[in-house]
Amino acid sequence: MQKTKSYKKNYTELGGRYQLVLPFNFEVLIPEDDSVRLLSHILEGLNYEALYKAYSFIGRKPAVEPKILFKVLTYAYMNNIYSSRQIERSCKRDINFMWLLEGKKAPDHSTIARFRKDFLEKAIEDLFFQLVRHLYHIGEIAFKNLFVDGTKIEANANRYTFVWKKVVHKNEAKMLVNIQSCIEEINQDYRTSFKVSKETVLEDLKAPITYLEKKRQEEHVEFVKGIGKRKSKLQKFTEALQEFYNRQEKYDEHNRLFEGRNSYSKTDPDATFMHMKDDHMRNAQLKPAYNVQIGVESEYVTGVGIFQDRTDIATLIPFLKNLEDKIKSKYQNIIADAGYESEENYLYLESKGQTYYIKPQTYEQWKKKSFKKDISKRENMFYNAETDEYTCHNEKQLKPVGMTHRTSATGYQSEITVYECEDCSNCPHKSRCTKAKGNRRMQVSKKFVEKRQVSYKNITTEEGILLRVNRSIQVEGAFGVLKSDYNFNRFLTRGKHSVLTEFILLCFGYNVNKLHAKIQQERIGKPLHPLKTA
Repeated sequence: MQKTKSYKKNYTELGGRYQLVLPFNFEVLIPEDDSVRLLSHILEGLNYEALYKAYSFIGRKPAVEPKILFKVLTYAYMNNIYSSRQIERSCKRDINFMWLLEGKKAPDHSTIARFRKDFLEKAIEDLFFQLVRHLYHIGEIAFKNLFVDGTKIEANANRYTFVWKKVVHKNEAKMLVNIQSCIEEINQDYRTSFKVSKETVLEDLKAPITYLEKKRQEEHVEFVKGIGKRKSKLQKFTEALQEFYNRQEKYDEHNRLFEGRNSYSKTDPDATFMHMKDDHMRNAQLKPAYNVQIGVESEYVTGVGIFQDRTDIATLIPFLKNLEDKIKSKYQNIIADAGYESEENYLYLESKGQTYYIKPQTYEQWKKKSFKKDISKRENMFYNAETDEYTCHNEKQLKPVGMTHRTSATGYQSEITVYECEDCSNCPHKSRCTKAKGNRRMQVSKKFVEKRQVSYKNITTEEGILLRVNRSIQVEGAFGVLKSDYNFNRFLTRGKHSVLTEFILLCFGYNVNKLHAKIQQERIGKPLHPLKTA
């Protein structure tokens, strides 16, 4: 080994006895069946008008052509490279990235990050749904069977920067009591008639604060600070009201950021605290996360949605509305799991003329012997549609005695019929049927029961069984690949829009990889996996 006295920044001066031989055209080194060729071919056919509109016509041109930078970013997500610094490194070392750059200089990591956050956000949905329409035109998808599912992905936020709605409301109520007490003292001492109401705290506080400031100027009162200085009553009142005012501003800001949620993160206000599946400590720890919804057909992701809801039930309708608006078409069949079952969802799909294959929430319980033997369950009672009466285990009739309405979190009102048994006084089975002291009462939504039965019949048909099996293979399989194989378990960006951009890029890369795999495996034109028989 050759010894040198010192090292310099330029390592070529250390000497080298070999010459790296490369062809003038890098394309020779890239295999004919490489996915980067397919990606470049597909992206060349897209319309980038929306992307170029995001740039200003004033000033210097971008360092790298936006179309080329989009190719680089998409190929990076195809290969599990998400960090802007890692993408920059790949552009300098990886021949495939160099080929996509078309001989241009490798972009800086800040250029990549700025492009992803500021420019791509305005065009990413348009580009993604152009890819979806391309898959439709080549016959890979037919807008027929949409498999819907959701998962929770952790946000790029501190786990301990939570703000809880209940705590804010509790502290706000306590402070209001203190404000009113302080205002009463001011009214007594200065013979005023100030009032503060719950709805207009900030507006009501302005008047006494202005009055006290005017009083200070008239009486030439100097406010003191420090140890050993005694504050006047006027100063105490002024400081107290000013503190209340500042606190109320913070509470109003918290309430604005909640947007119907029960919590949010200070680091990323768009993230909501949710229970995650990867609970290694088994202490049900809540983490800031987003509810990610996808729709899959023929193993391709055709729809993406980012939601702040902790459950899936309220995400289906806005997800389908956005998808229909983007693809300018409507799916025939909607296949989802029990988490999406609700009367509102059933009626929406029916109004759109779409066939729903949603597994009832009690589907697995219906199969158990214990459920079938449970005499308290409505499903185990005989129902007479003509008289609208249920017959219990003791041959007594449960008749409708009233109506009530139940409002969901989305504002949907369902009509509930209340049934009451004619006589439970001497029933030998009462202990197994109800815990009520009087007669057994039961609340039933007739519309929900009717639509649930339709969905149950759909999923138990031969086609329904095939679609249910494919739902677990295709949409759950897609999440499995994205989270495990692609190692995407936490977002890098913050904010709902940036998170949506990041996840669409991931799905864009996933779709190109899927098309590449199906071409190489000769599975083109096969939208469903057949049922395996023993």
